[in-house]
Amino acid sequence: MPVIKLTQAIVESGLQCPEGKSKVELCDTEVRGLYIEVRAASSFGSFRLRYKDGSAKTCHAHIGRTSEIDLAEARKRAKKVKAQIQLGANPSGDAKAEKELPTLDKFFAEQYLPHAKQHKRSWKRDEELYVKRIKPALGHKRLNELTRQQIASFHTKLRETSLSPATCDHHLKLMKHMLNLALDWGALRGVNPASRIPLFRVDNKIENYLDDQQLQRLLAVLRTHENREVCDVALFLLSTGARCNEVLSAQWEHVDTASRVWRIPATNSKSRRTRSVPLNDSALEVLKRTERKEGYVFINAKTGTRYTTIAKSWERLRMLAGLPHLRLHDLRHQFASMLVNGGRSLYEVQQILGHSDMKVTERYAHLSKKTLQDAANSASVAIRGASEGAA
Repeated sequence: MPVIKLTQAIVESGLQCPEGKSKVELCDTEVRGLYIEVRAASSFGSFRLRYKDGSAKTCHAHIGRTSEIDLAEARKRAKKVKAQIQLGANPSGDAKAEKELPTLDKFFAEQYLPHAKQHKRSWKRDEELYVKRIKPALGHKRLNELTRQQIASFHTKLRETSLSPATCDHHLKLMKHMLNLALDWGALRGVNPASRIPLFRVDNKIENYLDDQQLQRLLAVLRTHENREVCDVALFLLSTGARCNEVLSAQWEHVDTASRVWRIPATNSKSRRTRSVPLNDSALEVLKRTERKEGYVFINAKTGTRYTTIAKSWERLRMLAGLPHLRLHDLRHQFASMLVNGGRSLYEVQQILGHSDMKVTERYAHLSKKTLQDAANSASVAIRGASEGAA
């Protein structure tokens, strides 16, 4: 273990390990503990720092390769590391801990997914996004190896495919959420590498509202088509403004026809809070046609079990009505539009739809323009009448 005054010339002279040895160390006299380790069959050396940790155990910290940094930079880094050690740091232990950090794949499978299954109703969507696109691109990397540039590049490349901006943003949001949890749980240190990466934030909200003629065509199909069960589901959606999953999960024990109230339990509510939906006449008419008065409200006559989806049947119904772009969720928007245009306040709409934030309800504010115009016209009528009386 020769101790010499290292020079850049020595570093550049072609470091070689003596024949018959596996490695050799060239120790610097200027910075105590700094040395160059040269291994057999290697064309370069590594700057390393020898030090003792808090328990007086000899440790070694990697400073950098001789092919990547020069001697002056190695001495500068070594002094910085020594200063950190005096303050209680342990570079060797930190490096070992980083090597033991899980890969993104392992973290997702063993920590994130079990957590999401208990706390997120949409955990299957998270699993789909991860397995299909995040895993192939970043799953093999350890959590501490992920960089902001890598995640931002992944986000950008998604946009270059056929995915919508909103779907691309869902992937980035999932990454941010996962890595925030990794920080909270101690699986990751420092900062979240996905933070401060901007979302595309393209407004892709689609709201298909029906005019009077379109609504009449839809109702004609729903009232006459032979698939009565699915037609009744659609009519109930249109009559209550509830979400499709809430309706398909509705049970008779939560329906009080005498009080005209349907209670949606927290387990079925998107907001995870129990809410009550007032039942109007059209909603009650649908319930009266249902033969069963126990269990689930809407039962598939062919299988005898409740519906979990009506997507294919709805596709046929909307095509028959000449409304190929009308989604089931649009029936919720249509319900809200009928309330607003009927003169009901946005607060009332918020309460019936179960929005936790008024900002969500405010998307329907523009629908009240006709109502407001009619209200303003009443002043015009009064002015005209007064003018005629004065004449």
